[in-house]
Amino acid sequence: MAKFKNLDAAQKRSRVYYIASFVIVVIVAILFAFPLYWIITGAFKSGADINSGKEIVWWPNAWVGDNFSKLMDKRSAPLFEFVIGSLTIAGPTVPAAIRWLVNSVFMSVASMLLTCLTAAMAGYALAKKRFYGRAVLFSLIVCAMALPKQVILIPLLREMNALGIFDTCWAVIFPVVGWPFGVFLLKQFAEGIPTEMVEACRIDGANEWRTFTDVMFPMIKPGVGACAIFTFINSWNDYFMQLVMLPSNKKMTIALGIATLQGESSTDYGLLMAGAALASVPIIIVFLVFQKYFTKGITMGAVKG
Repeated sequence: MAKFKNLDAAQKRSRVYYIASFVIVVIVAILFAFPLYWIITGAFKSGADINSGKEIVWWPNAWVGDNFSKLMDKRSAPLFEFVIGSLTIAGPTVPAAIRWLVNSVFMSVASMLLTCLTAAMAGYALAKKRFYGRAVLFSLIVCAMALPKQVILIPLLREMNALGIFDTCWAVIFPVVGWPFGVFLLKQFAEGIPTEMVEACRIDGANEWRTFTDVMFPMIKPGVGACAIFTFINSWNDYFMQLVMLPSNKKMTIALGIATLQGESSTDYGLLMAGAALASVPIIIVFLVFQKYFTKGITMGAVKG
């Protein structure tokens, strides 16, 4: 009888913990989702609903698209622009918000691809290669993770200017390549791969590149997925670097463009929310695409320590 009583008590405690955990998760989910809800509904609210001082309008009284119309009619710019020597190739004229969005997507995707490639190769070398100074090099990478970007901003600015790529998308892309956290993350994943597999590839006559592409890279793919989504979000939200490196209107990102829409004496919150809603679409798409790898990467990294 005592055993059954203890079992019933354990089941009751388990049920209480489950209910409490469920309630906490729901509350946290609502808190995280509320800003997105407020932006999306605010983008379709009229000016009267947004500026209503008497009561908060939680749901639009009438769904309107005027905010998006104003966003598209505000300014215009070529869709793309390439400069080859003295030759300039420009695309069709589109709303400036579309050009800003294209700039942001291009910079974030290019940063993501280059960072994942370099971090995967560096992580593989640091994890599976034995060379002089490996521990010192990894220690420097870990120390660089704690270094604020503002500290190296002036040297980066002078370097980009000396290379002739200041006020271009590459001035924001190149400083992200070799992101220390990405190298650290993928080194931890590569260390979980048995060294015997690398040795077996050498016995079979595979060179280093073949070993990396055919054996190591597929096995650290969850880590690459996590690194990809981290890099994309970091590049997308790096407002400070974009503000310094991209002064011209055509090269602006969607974050910079939205900031310029704010007036000095008055602010059109519906216009800003429409821009913020447009800017949130690529982030949501990237997260949905890499969600499987992102979740697997986080859990595998936690198990490996």
